Amino acid sequence: MSFPILSLLIFLPILGGIALLGVSNKKDVGSVKVMALMISILELLLTLPLLFAFDKTTPAMQFVERHDWIKIFNIEYYLGVDGIAILFIPLSALITILCILVSWKSIQTKVKEFFVAMLLLEGAMIGVFCSVDFFLFYIFWEAMLIPMFLLIGVWGGPNRIYAATKFFLYTLVGSLLMLVGIITLYIKGGNTFDILALAQLDLPVGTQLILFWAFFAAFAVKVPMWPVHTWLPDAHTEAPAAGSVVLAGILIKMGAYGFLRFSMPILPEATSAMMMPMIVLSLIGIVYGGIVCLAQTDLKRLIAYSSVSHMGFITLGIFALNTQSVEGGILQMINHGVVTGALFLGIGMVYERTHTRKICDYGGLATNMPVFASFFLLFTLAAVGLPGTNGFVGELLILLGSFLTRPWVALIAASGLIIGAWYMLWLYQRIFFNPVNSKWDTIKELELREIVTLMPMVILIFWIGLFPNSLLSYMHVSVSHLLEQVTSNPDGVASGVQLAVDHALDAAIQGAHHVQHVSH
Repeated sequence: MSFPILSLLIFLPILGGIALLGVSNKKDVGSVKVMALMISILELLLTLPLLFAFDKTTPAMQFVERHDWIKIFNIEYYLGVDGIAILFIPLSALITILCILVSWKSIQTKVKEFFVAMLLLEGAMIGVFCSVDFFLFYIFWEAMLIPMFLLIGVWGGPNRIYAATKFFLYTLVGSLLMLVGIITLYIKGGNTFDILALAQLDLPVGTQLILFWAFFAAFAVKVPMWPVHTWLPDAHTEAPAAGSVVLAGILIKMGAYGFLRFSMPILPEATSAMMMPMIVLSLIGIVYGGIVCLAQTDLKRLIAYSSVSHMGFITLGIFALNTQSVEGGILQMINHGVVTGALFLGIGMVYERTHTRKICDYGGLATNMPVFASFFLLFTLAAVGLPGTNGFVGELLILLGSFLTRPWVALIAASGLIIGAWYMLWLYQRIFFNPVNSKWDTIKELELREIVTLMPMVILIFWIGLFPNSLLSYMHVSVSHLLEQVTSNPDGVASGVQLAVDHALDAAIQGAHHVQHVSH
């Protein structure tokens, strides 16, 4: 396609947000909301040609736009998407629409500025997924920080300044280390920011390892992986409902996307060498996040810590380095955005009525809000991976791929599913089936606007659960090509460096068993 569809998708919401600044905040609040909603709906419709015209038989970048930008530094305005990035663009557009709908009544102050921030954030997010020039990617990566910081800091809860500052500092420090890595690659690559050209470099293993950890600083914080996850519960707790939805639905996926787009193809030997350390960190996140969920008394903090656990599954899938696991990881990125986004939408709707997030304040909501209880039950079952829902497919692929890597890895990861079912079903029982709290005798059922907001998530949960290949088919060729860059074949045979690390780990385990035997 010669039409610059990617540029249109990036700049339509940005220019729309700028246009909204000219609307009177006091007299035309309704107009601001309608205009923001129309822009976001148009954005979603414009993503459909990408899906229909996308060629699933090639790993090459498609819908490419390439122009000189800053010639003195060889920086280009270079856009394109492949099978790894394509699905996140319509997901970003859909989640923006739902964020606008869920905020229709709940945002009462600085309404115009809120919807402007949402549209600017949407444009920056799509820019991240479309960038093929590293410098351009970094611009969009940093641009996301500003509207997200404002969403938490201006429209958040009582401790919003603390949460927003913590979010900003964590992300900024990681991003600065990534910038050092980008500059190093620029010099080593002959003064180019072209991601595809950088993937052809033959860097020494030592250099790759240093760069891997520089990128890890940015991507692991954004995921977030254990132990750099502590900003996420605070950000989720204090953010408005829309902020939590976009944070869980899209922003934290960008860390995992960074590993796929940059660390794996550009630093293949380092990726193979760091396979087991990354798997161990992922397993810790899965189990730790689940156990901490059991101790939570706040609705949003519980779902926030569940994200730490679920994102552990995603990074586990990515670094198991075989076709099943990587495709499962990418699919689970989509699934987590849908399910956790839906849970935060539901929590935002009930909080708008009760103004409390304490789990102990609830009870018996199924009696007075049966429609809402039905929606939340579906989201809960999808979160625990019930067969027939989207959560099941992604987790199954990740566990299968992990088993091919190391059977004990799949066993530990599977324990996270048991813990997840425990805390999610227990949460549902306390909110909907405990004795009825008399404070909620007059609580109102969901409005039509709220039902319309939740329905797309319901459709996606069943559609992906029953027809997963409709999404997986976009990934097959691109994932195979990616794994060919990292390993000797698309089934994930480890490199010599990785084998050395694995042998050392196996020797350490055998040594520990020998010591234990001698002590007995």
